[in-house]
Amino acid sequence: MTSHDVVHRVRRVLAVRSAGHTGTLDPFATGLLVVLLGAATRLARFVQEQPKTYFATARLGVQTDTDDLTGRVIATSTDVSTLTESHVRDALVGLLGTQLQRPPDFSAKHVAGERSYRRARRGEAPALRPASVTVHHIELVQYRPPELTFRAIVSAGTYLRAMARDLGEQLRVGAHLTQLRREAIGTLLVDQAVPLEALTPEAVFPAQRILSHLPAITLDPDGSRDIRHGRRVRSSDDVPRQGEAIALLEGGDLIAIARAEDGWLQPTVVLEHR
Repeated sequence: MTSHDVVHRVRRVLAVRSAGHTGTLDPFATGLLVVLLGAATRLARFVQEQPKTYFATARLGVQTDTDDLTGRVIATSTDVSTLTESHVRDALVGLLGTQLQRPPDFSAKHVAGERSYRRARRGEAPALRPASVTVHHIELVQYRPPELTFRAIVSAGTYLRAMARDLGEQLRVGAHLTQLRREAIGTLLVDQAVPLEALTPEAVFPAQRILSHLPAITLDPDGSRDIRHGRRVRSSDDVPRQGEAIALLEGGDLIAIARAEDGWLQPTVVLEHR
């Protein structure tokens, strides 16, 4: 099942026309997929920009053209038996921090207006530009040669498949990803998610729950009315940082997202108009 398949099923089960996910999961992967409904689809970027936590397994000694188990084997190595747990830990540490990462050839990145994976399927070598990504945390969970399991917290846009590939390159044996599970996006945890087969209208979370990482301000009736009409309002004495995104609430419900500008709250996304 693809992420698009999940969104299609959500639309059908909940009888809604507007729905969209906030970050694709590869078909072989499992875990958390955030789906926004109705006007809340306009909040996608505030979810997408959050760090993501993954639980992954990589196979050392085998490199594939997709950097995961779905691809064609392009290289193998018999040197895995010489790698100790200490070697693997040191290589993982080398992935920490901010660095340039080359996306997998089989990815949805655009190259000259075309998806990279389409060019790769034709046997072309897409010229993908490395992107700046940050690995905030990485830990070795288990090493049973030739496989290792690790957990990582990464910035938006980071490819775990590329991390497995780069790990294999550091260890000079090649590697590819065999399992991947997204455990969290920011403060949203897969353990608190609704299984697709249990989805009902009553199971839908309120919009403000996905934005708990943002500072929030509760508006008075006059402020709520102005925001709903797209007009800015004065911020409270607790002045937000310039340019900061603020969740605006009325009676505990999210009605808009605003940007702090010189003591004002300028609405950027209004969920309810009246």
